[in-house]
Amino acid sequence: MIILYRLFVWLYRWGALCISPFNKKARLWLTGRKNIFELLGAQLADSEAKLVWFHCASLGEFEQARPLIELIRNQFPDNKILLTFFSPSGYEIRKNYPIADYVSYIPMDGPLNAQKFLGIVQPSLVIWVKYEYWLYYLTEIKKRNIPLLLVSGIFREGQPFFRWYGGLHRKMLSCFTWFFVQNDASKRLLGAIGLTENVTVCGDTRFDRVIEIASQFQQISTIDKFVNNKTVIVAGSTWQEDEEELDHFANFHPDIKFIIAPHEIDEEHLKDIEKLYHRSVRCSVFESNTTEVGWLPEFNKANVLLIDNIGMLASLYHYATIAYLGGGFGDDGVHNVLEAAVYGKPVIFGPVYEKYAEATGLVDCGAAFPVENSLELEKTLNNLLENDSAYREACSAAKEYVYANRGATEKITSFIQEKRLLTN
Repeated sequence: MIILYRLFVWLYRWGALCISPFNKKARLWLTGRKNIFELLGAQLADSEAKLVWFHCASLGEFEQARPLIELIRNQFPDNKILLTFFSPSGYEIRKNYPIADYVSYIPMDGPLNAQKFLGIVQPSLVIWVKYEYWLYYLTEIKKRNIPLLLVSGIFREGQPFFRWYGGLHRKMLSCFTWFFVQNDASKRLLGAIGLTENVTVCGDTRFDRVIEIASQFQQISTIDKFVNNKTVIVAGSTWQEDEEELDHFANFHPDIKFIIAPHEIDEEHLKDIEKLYHRSVRCSVFESNTTEVGWLPEFNKANVLLIDNIGMLASLYHYATIAYLGGGFGDDGVHNVLEAAVYGKPVIFGPVYEKYAEATGLVDCGAAFPVENSLELEKTLNNLLENDSAYREACSAAKEYVYANRGATEKITSFIQEKRLLTN
């Protein structure tokens, strides 16, 4: 199995090299890893403070780590924080995150890389978020007796850890000092493979993060002008399949405002969306052509605002009457449903959602509605817009679900304090 693992790692890098001339993410993945050891060595050379290393696969995991990073910064201000990413979609957006002292890609897994990286970084505590398991890093951390926590972990029966062929994966899990998992099902699965004494069910830190975001909401003048007190459907992190499911309803309901925030905002994709929606305007165009009292005459008929920037989405859900979350019609699955639910908004998404505990939880409590196709989508939208009692029940259920599940961040930091992981 180790041979297969090393082959996988080699093929991953080789594949990135092959497609990098044609694929921006692959290029960033490769170029971002150049001279990592030299850069980190120079940055850390004179530091004698204890260091906490947070590792996130990508941007979504960073959002789960963020409340914990910020609380540790407040509680242990003399310690340094290193934040690493595997994916460019996390690193490129958060490489200037001010709360972390150092932000870096993680070098590709391997025995020499793991030894060299940990020799330079020398963390006092390592925190990995949700998933992504790299054999040589984990075994080297364990070999050096460094406390290693998994936070916001979630496990499912079909994963290799729980299969007959999963010995190597179970070895990776044995490296963790403690698991903070999202639900009881994850705890039961870990217990079935002998991990019973070092598992705590504490929920998902992302609940704390979205509550914090909502509490800091500030009005966005451009959105206020576009919405103009109308019914609003906010569609966030959409892919082509989502946009094609929504376009008929938007085109035949000019009295309803739609805000579309696509997952990818490259020019080709934006042009494709504009072909689908007959009365659309890009946010950048709308913003540069509005006055203090409203928009220019040529925008009078626009009922679709196409968001062509990054960083606004979490605040946009505040304006929603109903939220639609993208990704549920693709292999990647539905995106962060909590960003909308925290504002007390009913949530709609496609059929691929069952791997996401928060999406399943919202469905179970009556706050979210999965749909199989555009006909189901339109039926669900009409029911929520026309049935006031059903709408209000869904709104209440959404907000109650989010606030009932807060507190994971404080549970983890309390554990760190009780075990004196940063004060020995």
